[in-house]
Amino acid sequence: MISLHSLTKRFGSQTAVDSLTLDIPAGQIVGLLGPNGAGKSTTLKMLTGMLAPTSGTATICGYDLLKDPINVKRNVGFVPDSGAVFESLSGLEYLEMVAALYGIPAQAARERIQQFIAFFDLSFETLTDKLLGAYSKGMRRKVVITAALLHNPPVVFFDEPLDGLDANAAVGFKALIQTLAREGKAIVYSSHILDVVERVCDRVIIIDQGKVRVDGAPAELVAKHEARSLEQLFTSLTGGNDLERKAEDFAKTFRA
Repeated sequence: MISLHSLTKRFGSQTAVDSLTLDIPAGQIVGLLGPNGAGKSTTLKMLTGMLAPTSGTATICGYDLLKDPINVKRNVGFVPDSGAVFESLSGLEYLEMVAALYGIPAQAARERIQQFIAFFDLSFETLTDKLLGAYSKGMRRKVVITAALLHNPPVVFFDEPLDGLDANAAVGFKALIQTLAREGKAIVYSSHILDVVERVCDRVIIIDQGKVRVDGAPAELVAKHEARSLEQLFTSLTGGNDLERKAEDFAKTFRA
């Protein structure tokens, strides 16, 4: 479903993504992990056509990222970490606009929207009576997730999707992506919440400085590296081993 071949992105002299090569099959939830600046969001932006790669390429559902970008976009859903929306539209207007862009008939779009808002415990009045600029962060995130899934894409990219969601919505979302994977969708889940990734994802890819450090099932990676948890493995691979000492030294600066 997703295939990367030496995918690279440079910004001037800085290499953000360095020759990534990997394949993701249908029905798999892949956790894409890395410290800030590791290249996670840049990778997702390239795979969704928001950034052009410097070199290398990728295919989504068999469509070449560079040669057939329109069909790539038709086959992906993307929830960016920014949660950006058109704030001067109501939630319903925004979702109907997204549906129209994907060519979903108006009646079918309205039915799908109602199913999603019921799942997320949003009222229809909320979608029609308020502009998105007045929505809470969590409400806006629910609308963005709905927009990404409206056209039933076979590939879905999530960048920090739980940001802003309350506990119940987060539990529902985790159940949702597991159901989507069982239906055959390929899901890439980028997050800093490692305990959720460890529980939800079938496979974890940790990247640092634009390169893949490890790639495998969470439990297998933890056992192979003799770590206590995915969190400990992550910190050991990405230079976080001294965090506790640094925190203690920093705390000392506040002591009399």
